[in-house]
Amino acid sequence: MDDGTDDVDAVLSAIGPRLRALRRKADVTLSVVAERTGIPVSTLSRLESGQRKPSLELLLPLAKVYEVPLDEIVEAPETGDPRVHLKPEKRHNGMIVVPLTRRPGGLQAYKTIVPAGPPVAEPTLHSHEGYHWLYILSGRLRMILGDRDVVLKPGEVAEFDTHLPHWFGSADARPVEYLGIFGPQGERMHLTAQYPPR
Repeated sequence: MDDGTDDVDAVLSAIGPRLRALRRKADVTLSVVAERTGIPVSTLSRLESGQRKPSLELLLPLAKVYEVPLDEIVEAPETGDPRVHLKPEKRHNGMIVVPLTRRPGGLQAYKTIVPAGPPVAEPTLHSHEGYHWLYILSGRLRMILGDRDVVLKPGEVAEFDTHLPHWFGSADARPVEYLGIFGPQGERMHLTAQYPPR
């Protein structure tokens, strides 16, 4: 009877080489990783060589240093398949968010679908650390920023500091789709455009 032990062993034995590959890709030494994570060099070396069993306490800080999600260290097989398998997430007010990037701690890109619905009489505004950039793909997005209440149409862009209280919703009876980029405070997206001379 197959109790899954072989599968677990295969996953665990693949972690060491994957950690070594991530470190080499990041072009850092074991000493640098030890400094950034607080994990001793000897432990890191044993993890990479497969002589030390990985644990969450060890893998979480390493995922953060290498800027990858934990599942990329633990179980993502090297298939050579370039396709990205997106997993939509349902958020508050029925919004559906589809992550387009997997870079914890850095700029996050995603597509959001805001459901159609009746107008919200008194929206609840939220504020938090970060910086937000949006591009409207379809529909009309009602956006409240502080004391400003605006409607964005397809092709329009907004960017703002998320310390400013804000709220999003559909401006009419149709759903809205937009692309968003969210980053930590101070990490803003810089856009440079060149226009042909007139």
